[in-house]
Amino acid sequence: MRCAHWRRVPLDLAQEAREKSAATHIDRAVQCQLSAHDGCEHFGLLTDDGAYGTALWLRWYGTGEVELVVLPDCPVVAPWPDGEGCCLFAGHAKQHTWKYAPEGASCTN
Repeated sequence: MRCAHWRRVPLDLAQEAREKSAATHIDRAVQCQLSAHDGCEHFGLLTDDGAYGTALWLRWYGTGEVELVVLPDCPVVAPWPDGEGCCLFAGHAKQHTWKYAPEGASCTN
């Protein structure tokens, strides 16, 4: 089950995200992509960074602090044949995305 926390993307960070990536559109709000957790650190995917194997994330804390971070992709893939890769970043806490998504679901669903 995915974390239920959402965060509006501040206008200045949305503009910075567009400048740092090839994306022409950045969502105005993002949901934390981690599995449900008790911590105050959350990560919402903004876009692929453009560099192979990295993505641009919005990281926020319960204190209100928010920032853009470029993180390497998680290298773990699902154990079934033709398994999907995890849609999170390397070193994330808790479950990989394919553990709480239906088999065959992609990161963009």
